[in-house]
Formats: sequence, structure tokens, C-alpha cells
Amino acid sequence: MNRQAFEILHGERFEFGANWTRFLSVLDEERVNVATTSLCEKLNAETLAGKTFLDIGSGSGLFSLAARMLGARVYSFDYDPQSVACTGELKRRYFPGDDEWVVEQGSVLDRDYLSRMGQFDVVYSWGVLHHTGNMWEAFGNVEPLVRGGGKLFISIYNDQGGASRRWEMLKRLYNKNTLLRMPLTIYTLVRQWSITFLRDTLRGRPLASWKNYKNSRGMSAWHDAVDWIGGYPFEVARPEEVFDYFRKRNFLLENLKTCAGSIGCNEYVFTKGDPK
Repeated sequence: MNRQAFEILHGERFEFGANWTRFLSVLDEERVNVATTSLCEKLNAETLAGKTFLDIGSGSGLFSLAARMLGARVYSFDYDPQSVACTGELKRRYFPGDDEWVVEQGSVLDRDYLSRMGQFDVVYSWGVLHHTGNMWEAFGNVEPLVRGGGKLFISIYNDQGGASRRWEMLKRLYNKNTLLRMPLTIYTLVRQWSITFLRDTLRGRPLASWKNYKNSRGMSAWHDAVDWIGGYPFEVARPEEVFDYFRKRNFLLENLKTCAGSIGCNEYVFTKGDPK
């Protein structure tokens, strides 16, 4: 049994790949187009032709696919074998036999593995580094992978203080006890969606926000809710902590989207300064 399987068996890690495998059953062209558009908007680019793109923790593979559709040469890896399989499946569907898209299993905490990669024009890791079990080490490992003048696009769970510690406890319970998974998922949906459901209903548009959730990044509200309650290991950071860390390492913040103190991820797009 490998380490990842051991961690899942003992409730120390969420089975991310199983959730993304289910997500692929609802993935359609509309979601792919939305994901591609959102990536362009965040990177402030209409195309990635001639660029190299590293997807750290590729998950479902949706944004690796988006980058490849935009013309980038893509390198995708994930710690979870099922996530690797999901990314491989999207490559098979859309770019079979393509030499410009590499999909592998690997860990962002494995410096020997990363040292063989070189540097990339875009390094992308959305909602991943806080699930490694050592987020700050992961930051340090990611930093050298970005070419001078290149972009680093990451999203990190927002630090809510006591609320984050309570969520960590619930996430641990979710992974330790299979009988609690559905009740905790329902609890999460109530916490995340009850006010929105009520507002939409009062406006005469019941479930409108739920149905339109895919319009931001192409993702699925249900699968993201499962990912939220199950997502463990779990670390958080305040926006200023992430900003300060990368500023000291010659990264300039180009784009920031915060979740205003609520549940979710803060998004950062940095540009790496050229070596002096």
C-alpha cells in the first residue's frame, strides 16, 4: 500500500480523486468553455500559445485542458492517482496522443521530482497547496518553478480564525468516520447555501444560483461542497501572509480576489521578477 492510500484508509487524507471522477460525469462543453474563459481573465491573456503551463495538483484536469486549448504546452501532475487518471481521461477525450501535454503522478513536496522539471511561464495551483500537509514548504517548492517574468496563479483557503479551526475538526471527522460523511455534507450545504436558496426563492428564482454556479469557473456546486467538507489535510492563510511571503521572494502581486472573510479561497496571481 502506498502512502496516499494509507492516509486515506486511516482518515488522514480526503479521497480527492474519487470526487473528481464523479465530476467528470457532469463535465460538458459549456463548463470547459467557462473554465477556459476564466483562465484567460485571471492571467490577463487571450492565448497561451508558445507558453509552458504547469498544473500542480491537476485534480479533474479541467484547467490543464483549458490551458492546452489556449495553446500552452502543459505539464500536469497530482499526488492522487485517481486525479491523475481524471486528467489523463480529459487528455484522451480532447488531445489523444498529444506530445504537448504530459500527465504524471507526483508530489509538490518532493523536491527531487520537482528539480527535474525546469521552469514554466505559468505555474497554476488552484486549491491544492493547503491540502499537502505542509503548505509553507509547498510555497517554497513552487517558487523556483516560475520563470523570471512568468506568472504564479494560486488559491489558498482564507484564515477565519476560530471558524477555520472548527472546520478543520469537522473535516477530520468526515475522513475518520464514513457514517458521518452524508450528515456533514448536508450540514455544509446548509451553511453554504441556505441564505442563497432563500434569497433566490424570494426573488422568484429558486435554485438560480445553484444552477448558475458553473458560470464562474465551470465547476459543480455539489462536487465543490463535497471537496470543501472532505478536503483534508487543511491549512489556511491570511491574504497578507501570502502576499508578504511572495513579495520577499521577488514576486509582484498582479491580481487578488478575496472571499471577504467567508468560507472559501483567496486567489492570487503573481508575476516573478527577473533575477537581478
